[in-house]
Amino acid sequence: MPDHHNKKHFLKLPRYIGGSVAFREFIAANLQYPDKARDARVEGSVVVEYDIHDNGMVRNPKVLKGIGYGCDEEALRVVGMLRFETVKNRGVRVKMTTKTTIHFKLPPGVQINYSVTSKEVPPATAETNQDNPGPVTYEYTISF
Repeated sequence: MPDHHNKKHFLKLPRYIGGSVAFREFIAANLQYPDKARDARVEGSVVVEYDIHDNGMVRNPKVLKGIGYGCDEEALRVVGMLRFETVKNRGVRVKMTTKTTIHFKLPPGVQINYSVTSKEVPPATAETNQDNPGPVTYEYTISF
């Protein structure tokens, strides 16, 4: 019965220095929401495919699924900044192709709450409506 736990890998593949947590932190720290997308209130995910060469450099990034409004270009810019660890594979040069999804989510918006009260209505008389409630208040919430 073969032992699958001690299986050796022939090739070492490039990994992001610091692991997946550092990878996500780098994306979050360097991603800038495009003004055009913010003004249009666009949210979504951009899928970028790119090659990682044996020297750790990212090459040939391309958008597989975009959302427009400058988000695609921003995702390509951030992916182009990534640097992976270099690998040595007994003289074999390795090029790895991978995909990354970059999420664009607007920060929580600003809310303005206000109320408007109408001018006081004159007191009711016998000829007018007897159950006049008085001033009327309207409340509004505006989210940006």
